[in-house]
Amino acid sequence: MSRSERLLDLLQLLRNKRVPVTGPDLARELGISIRTLYRDIATLQAQGADIQGEPGLGYVLRPGFTLPPLMFSADEIEAIVLGSRWVARRSADERLSRSAEQALSKILAVLPSELRESAEATNLLVAQTAKTAEDQIDAGVIRLAIRNERKLVIGYRGADGAVSERTIWPFMIGFFEAVRVVVGWCELREDFRSFRIDRITALTPTEVRYPRRRAVMLKAWREREGIPPR
Repeated sequence: MSRSERLLDLLQLLRNKRVPVTGPDLARELGISIRTLYRDIATLQAQGADIQGEPGLGYVLRPGFTLPPLMFSADEIEAIVLGSRWVARRSADERLSRSAEQALSKILAVLPSELRESAEATNLLVAQTAKTAEDQIDAGVIRLAIRNERKLVIGYRGADGAVSERTIWPFMIGFFEAVRVVVGWCELREDFRSFRIDRITALTPTEVRYPRRRAVMLKAWREREGIPPR
């Protein structure tokens, strides 16, 4: 591993840690000596990375420092290309599909030539399958409500065809083969519920913030469903 790759690995490791990590633990995860670790931390600090801490207490990377772009391995590039193409071709959310295409174009445009050629010639393709159920509403409004932690008022058509009005606290969208569901707290049922997006007949955003953080609700929902943390 080159020194530049090692420095990037150290930055990425620190970015994934929310609490201070001791030098020996960092060195062990990176497979380097403690002396090399201290030297690498000093180098990153000199280059502008806001790494706080000291030997014996642990280190933490303060928010706001951006990893240098374009420093992707061949496997990482293939993962980005495959994921972007999957969203672009398989999502019924047109805004999300366009965003995936635009993001991939921006990445390819600034990659070094050899990586760009490899990405464009990748042999990982997204298969064409049955068409995803079409939406009657703009799913982008749901994604915005999730980001801003806002309540939504929806009209929902159940499996029996009956339509009811619900006020929900959305915190997640699940993507399946042919449908997508929004998961949230339903005020009518006073419980977690999932709603197929193609069965939402009306959608009214609100400026009312729901009282629980979405991360807290997601954790509680995962625990109830027996889904381990990522």
